[in-house]
Amino acid sequence: MTENLENQSQDDLESHLAQVQALLAKMRLVEDLVHRQGGPRQDLVENLVHKQNLSELQRKLDELHPADVAYILEALPIDERLLVWDLVKAERDGEILLEVSDSVRESLIQTMDKAELLAAAESLDTDEIADIAADLPHDVIQELLTTLDAQKRARLQSTLSYPEDTVGALMDYEMVTIRADVTLEVALRYLRRLGELPDQLDKLFVVDRDDAIIGVLPLKRLLTTDPEASVAAVMVEDFVKFHPEDDAHEASQAFERYDLVMAPVVNAAGTLIGRLTIDAVVDYIRESADADMLSMAGLKEEEDLFSSVWHAAKNRWMWLAINLGTAFIASRVIGEFEHSIAKLTALAALMPIIAGIGGNSGNQTTTLIIRGLALGHVTPANARRLVKKEIGVALFNGLMWGSVVGVFAWLLYDNPALGGVMALAMLLNLLVAALAGIFIPMVLERVKRDPAIGSSVLLTAITDSMGFFIFLGLATLLLL
Repeated sequence: MTENLENQSQDDLESHLAQVQALLAKMRLVEDLVHRQGGPRQDLVENLVHKQNLSELQRKLDELHPADVAYILEALPIDERLLVWDLVKAERDGEILLEVSDSVRESLIQTMDKAELLAAAESLDTDEIADIAADLPHDVIQELLTTLDAQKRARLQSTLSYPEDTVGALMDYEMVTIRADVTLEVALRYLRRLGELPDQLDKLFVVDRDDAIIGVLPLKRLLTTDPEASVAAVMVEDFVKFHPEDDAHEASQAFERYDLVMAPVVNAAGTLIGRLTIDAVVDYIRESADADMLSMAGLKEEEDLFSSVWHAAKNRWMWLAINLGTAFIASRVIGEFEHSIAKLTALAALMPIIAGIGGNSGNQTTTLIIRGLALGHVTPANARRLVKKEIGVALFNGLMWGSVVGVFAWLLYDNPALGGVMALAMLLNLLVAALAGIFIPMVLERVKRDPAIGSSVLLTAITDSMGFFIFLGLATLLLL
């Protein structure tokens, strides 16, 4: 059922995008035809047609959720994106800026003046302003701080003071608190008076007179228990709470482990200062996954799909340079065995197989280790057993697939000795790939580097170079 809903949602998004793209194409076509026809009052006619087209496009945009508009903006080339952005109603600017990717947000903010940026930011909650603050000009942030009331200003400054990957940077301040000495009936009347409740609310926070949290009251208990019972008798005293300095990744794991919808955030004294909600956690997980995927592909940062050639090229330089360096190393390994290759040309055709299979096997191991490190499953206590297990897998695969490629080489070149060298080289390179796949991410983790960044490049360099060296070395030693 969930998969069907996700597919339907994606189909709707793609349908909205297609409709907007069709309207833009129609607008260009009609205006081009009008321009070619000429005639009296040409400027007036062109202006009228242009306004009609813009009006139709604006009606379509007004029907869409801000997240859907953000999706459309990210999929449009720069000129069409800015045209659509100009048609968005000013009161929706803040919500849409919050939803678009960082790179697209930058392109939109560059087209806005200070007054527009201030109006957009002021329409957002404190935690939402903090989310886009890094992309706002410094003078806009300073003026924004002067326009906020004392409470919002203090909250914004507090949120901005926490590092990006901490709970404090993700928390919001929309909380509902009650005292332990009141009845559930009183709590219900209090909720009715509030009228509108915060999103993602599944529990009330029970605090003492000093605002220190002493328990939580799940809404299902509030609604199903005798109204005359006291909050103290019904509240849950064993609950998950976070501190603003806690790592956001660890908090996201706790949300998954305990099926949380929201959780309190407290300071060192136990005073309630905010809450962490599932929507903020999901956004963090998605952004982290996107960043890891880009890093594994060698991209330094999220790239606008329609960014300039210069910006896109700079974003891809670093790992391309590293790849070039590792490729030179592999080429020099091959260069040391030029005479062997010249004497037995079959070596040139077979050696990419050894390197390729080793790289693939190593990437499988690396992926498992990175995932285990991210989930906290890989520890010093189980690392040795993990190494033994992966070596066992490499031995098994090496014996099985080494035999396969050995027989293949034997039959293809009618040379049993070459088949034996092929099989032995495959076994040894798979062992090298397993060890590299384990220790590269572990070492990066130990030196406080993200294992997802660079592991695949380093692994490929090792498996390629060692694969060539092992195969060509064995061939030189045993065949020539």
